[in-house]
Amino acid sequence: MLSDELKKQIQLAYRAYLDAKSHKPRAGQREMIGTIARTLGNIKQGTEGERLEEKHVAVVEAGTGTGKTLSYCLAAIPIAKTRGLKLIVSTATVALQEQILHKELPSLLEHTDLSFKYTLAKGRGRYLCLNNLEGYLGEEEASVEDMFAGLFEQHLQADDVNSVLYQEMDAALSKGDWDGDKDNWDGIIREQDWRRLTTDHQQCTNRNCANYSACPFFKARAEIEVADVIVANHDLVLADLSLGGGAILTAPKETIYVFDEGHHLPDKAIGHFRHEVRLQGSITWLRQLEKNLVTLKQELTDSVSVTGQLLMKIPQQIQSIVNFIQYAQQGLAPYVANLGLDQDSNVHRFEQGVIPEELRQLAYSLQTSFQKLFNSIESIQDECKKTKQNEGMGVTPEVAETWQPILGAVLGRLEQSTSLWRLYSTLDDQKYPPNARWLVLSGQGMEQDIELGGSPILAANTLRQQLWDKCFGAVVTSATLTALNQFHRFNMRSGVPQESQYLQVLSPFDFQNNGILVIPHMDHEPNQAEKHTVEITEYINKHIDKDKASLVLFSSRRQMEEVAQSIDAGLQEILLTQGEQSKRVILDSHKARVDDGKGSLLFGLASFAEGVDLPGEYLTTVFIAKIPFAVPDDPVEATLAEWIQRRGGNPFMEITIPDASLRLVQATGRLLRNENDSGEIHILDKRLRTKRYGSQLINSLPPYRQQ
Repeated sequence: MLSDELKKQIQLAYRAYLDAKSHKPRAGQREMIGTIARTLGNIKQGTEGERLEEKHVAVVEAGTGTGKTLSYCLAAIPIAKTRGLKLIVSTATVALQEQILHKELPSLLEHTDLSFKYTLAKGRGRYLCLNNLEGYLGEEEASVEDMFAGLFEQHLQADDVNSVLYQEMDAALSKGDWDGDKDNWDGIIREQDWRRLTTDHQQCTNRNCANYSACPFFKARAEIEVADVIVANHDLVLADLSLGGGAILTAPKETIYVFDEGHHLPDKAIGHFRHEVRLQGSITWLRQLEKNLVTLKQELTDSVSVTGQLLMKIPQQIQSIVNFIQYAQQGLAPYVANLGLDQDSNVHRFEQGVIPEELRQLAYSLQTSFQKLFNSIESIQDECKKTKQNEGMGVTPEVAETWQPILGAVLGRLEQSTSLWRLYSTLDDQKYPPNARWLVLSGQGMEQDIELGGSPILAANTLRQQLWDKCFGAVVTSATLTALNQFHRFNMRSGVPQESQYLQVLSPFDFQNNGILVIPHMDHEPNQAEKHTVEITEYINKHIDKDKASLVLFSSRRQMEEVAQSIDAGLQEILLTQGEQSKRVILDSHKARVDDGKGSLLFGLASFAEGVDLPGEYLTTVFIAKIPFAVPDDPVEATLAEWIQRRGGNPFMEITIPDASLRLVQATGRLLRNENDSGEIHILDKRLRTKRYGSQLINSLPPYRQQ
């Protein structure tokens, strides 16, 4: 049970924080704190501290302005510390991560009696690899580039090496002016320049590295060990879980997770288990790998060593894989020809995820062959690691240091290929949703290639096995977790335990008095694209105030560009269109105009419908061109719809409408960002008035005053 002592600690901290900020307590915020505290505080533990029951997850939808961060921090931090657990706060965006790290947590420490240490966790890709930097500062950089050009995307042309930048970085590290964190470098770093300097878990040699004690990543990793609160992002948490948990962050059983912006978690999870492989591209890469490994063989001191014997097997293993891929190409050629694919329609989805039996059998052979090659390369890498302890046979320390990270990159690529072929060789369990499988025809003529892709259609089972079942406790929160005012959509996609605690907290904003919802009488539906575009243009010309700040959200880039070209000249003078500059530059320009007392007009797509924060005078009117239905061209979503239909469901009502509801709530949510904000929302889609689902979508929105 949640002890009286913990209750008192949370209550006193909440009161102290409100007094310091001169804020009044909010009913929704108190309710959220209470639900999270009861859920986490009432988890029963065994003699070893392990969790004993399933009521360990709280799912909280909290409207804008609730104060979500304060709520979950006040409830979770004292409980995690008392139970000797780590608290990982994970977000989907850098902006929220920085807000928590630089504003919310310091403010809690300043204004309450809570005592805790916190740090930011990032993946290896955000930190400099000292070995890689030394490699580009040395005299051998050109030969290394020449040796591996074409094998890895990160190895670019030698004459493109930014030696000046690398020397500046080396000097800054030596003086202590920089810690090796990309985000803390003062200047701008081109992606290709940074890609050379970073590493991943396969390439990293960990304690076997000569620079281990000075490594920026492992220095940051050491801070995680002593921190009570770790701020991370969904991708990093999922990457850690995919490695079994505890590889980058703390072990799930010793962790309470808070997933802020939690509605992104299922899609992020699917992305981690989505794989694509190009057939001819794989052959080209394998042949290049074979040539490069000849170089390693020549550098061995003992050709009959373990490493030498392994290298002798690899050409045969590669040839076996190439043969199987060529069989697949030959078998698929007439199949693809009958599909009639072209440049405009180049994707074929296998119905129900079922592929031809011949391809499935070949996939099994390819999975087995890729796994053998992976094992051989991994064994060679192990020999390189042993060299530091003078145990590696046939490999000098210098050769081992050069080759170990390169072999790590090879293993990463082989791992992806093995995963794809495993997914293609496996028969789906009929008790669970199928995997999506598809084929893409790319290029033309001699450059034509076949790409095979595969992915789970739901992340529910994966998240259940790797996250919910393993973690001590978790909180999932967002302003948009429900669709059509129900949690069903999120549950289906995320797999949260049925015993989870659910709470829906309404925003404290006065939507009725501060927000006006306008659904005008339009003559044409969006499927009459040309006429609808003309009608939108006329409506915007008539209703936009050129002296104020407006945002127009489109579902189609083509329609956005056509309207941008057709609106009145006066509006074009204040128009900022997504894609013309970076999102950050556009938003900064928009704010600068408003600060100067001028009007500004933003045109944007889906990424402007979520996460854009323009409070007060920065935004007074939002126009939404049409209901944001998803375009049904993604093979994963199409396979999901097919699966629901085969089970007797209605994909339109179970997927399309709930998804559109969630997006519409997010889009309208751009208007009121603070309690004193006000303005209008115009949705230019007559289907909200004429279709049966229209009233469902309207009723799922906050209670704006309708006109």
